Amino acid sequence: MKILAIETSCDETAAAIIEGKPKDKKVKILSNVISSSLKLHAKTGGIIPEVAAREQIKYLIPIIEEAFKKAKIKTSKDNIPDIDQIAVTIGPGLIGSLLIGVETAKTLSLLWKKPIIPVNHLYGHIYANFVKQDAIKKDITFPAIVLVVSGGHTDLLLMRNHNNIKWLGGTRDDAAGEAFDKIGRLLNLPYPGGPNIEEAASKGDEKKYNFPRPLIGSLDFDFSFSGLKTAVLREVKTIVKIDNKQVADLSASLQKAIIDVLIRKTIKAVKEYSVKSILISGGVSANKKLENQFLKEIKDNKINIDFFVPEKWLCTDNASMIGACAFFRGKPIPLEKITANPELYFN
Repeated sequence: MKILAIETSCDETAAAIIEGKPKDKKVKILSNVISSSLKLHAKTGGIIPEVAAREQIKYLIPIIEEAFKKAKIKTSKDNIPDIDQIAVTIGPGLIGSLLIGVETAKTLSLLWKKPIIPVNHLYGHIYANFVKQDAIKKDITFPAIVLVVSGGHTDLLLMRNHNNIKWLGGTRDDAAGEAFDKIGRLLNLPYPGGPNIEEAASKGDEKKYNFPRPLIGSLDFDFSFSGLKTAVLREVKTIVKIDNKQVADLSASLQKAIIDVLIRKTIKAVKEYSVKSILISGGVSANKKLENQFLKEIKDNKINIDFFVPEKWLCTDNASMIGACAFFRGKPIPLEKITANPELYFN
């Protein structure tokens, strides 16, 4: 089965062709094309929805054409591509951006007479782990605990199989990635904050500042990072002039606080539900320190579990993960029932 996948939930414009067979445990990428308006948003320190949407209007069709070209997809005499389905992100995200992807997918579905599968972007992040990667030899075994950690979301889920995914808890306020971005601006680091804080932290002392670990000992699986942001702000106000060393120390200490909470909650879920795998996904999962600390925690505590994280380019928004999600758990829906939903969540 070949699927054209379209992702336009935020500032990326992405299309991919993925291929899978009924017995496959991972899908194969035939092509993956992404155009980002990140450089435009970096100038303003954050994403401007109208700017993102205008860029997507310009680039979506050329990117879809490029995806077909790279995948070497043949077309019929009626100019209909040799694919089986179309998958598209319907939410959550920016409404203007989502509409561009959804309406384009619906038009192509009608034109080519191909079924269309709506995909929840949050589940899409999970399925970045189910894309074939050279570095990953093992197959994912269920049940699994999934940590989705991104700019807009921090959630823990229990995944018993592809059709049984239970939400366990999530952030009550700021997501981990949101905290990174906001504190990055506070420290005058370029947007996005996460990667730049990670880079600065590599030169800093993570023990310099003892920032709070919100809800780290709570009995539930919820998160909260707004208080951490406030604690960093209070510390910054005590510094007359921040130099590079202080930025590095603040970044390292902040990063350590966030990672400690993410790992403690995830391991708590692992022990409570006796799972066989840990999957992390979302933009923040690209943080190498987070990955290494997870591996260290598993080794030091002799936890018999497999750990999975997508390759770095699959952690951020892309269409391959949307196609993978559609392959494993998607169902075609009539065109008239497909709508963009910017507030979509786990269901």
